[in-house]
Amino acid sequence: MSPSVGILVGSQSDLPVMEKCTARLQDFSVDHELEVLSAHRNPDAVAEYVDAAPGRGVKVFICAAGMAAHLAGAVAARTNLPVIGIPISAGPLNGFDALLATVQMPSGVPVATVAVNGAANAGVLAAQILALSDSELAERMEGGP
Repeated sequence: MSPSVGILVGSQSDLPVMEKCTARLQDFSVDHELEVLSAHRNPDAVAEYVDAAPGRGVKVFICAAGMAAHLAGAVAARTNLPVIGIPISAGPLNGFDALLATVQMPSGVPVATVAVNGAANAGVLAAQILALSDSELAERMEGGP
């Protein structure tokens, strides 16, 4: 089955937080894929991933990064698909820098942003977006997250 959600994390160290996101997507039987790619260390790989993802069926992106890394913004700049950002708590500011970097986007380049380490809500939000055009998913979600 094609993944409807493309998940990008900036670092392997973000994976434990993302387990809550993938668990929510699995709860709703939403197919997804997850890649570790940094907007700063691998900008070309991020661009290639975003450009190719719709061809695989991706309709929503979820991007997680910490320490003011701007993965969600880099993705949003390359696509018109919805992008959900998850600021990860890391470093001396405990994710506040990541929150500001994720939420403060210029006009025309939106990133829906959940709480610091709010991976579970990102999974639910992605499913809600997909459910707008998928009545079977909407029915599966009726019982709540």
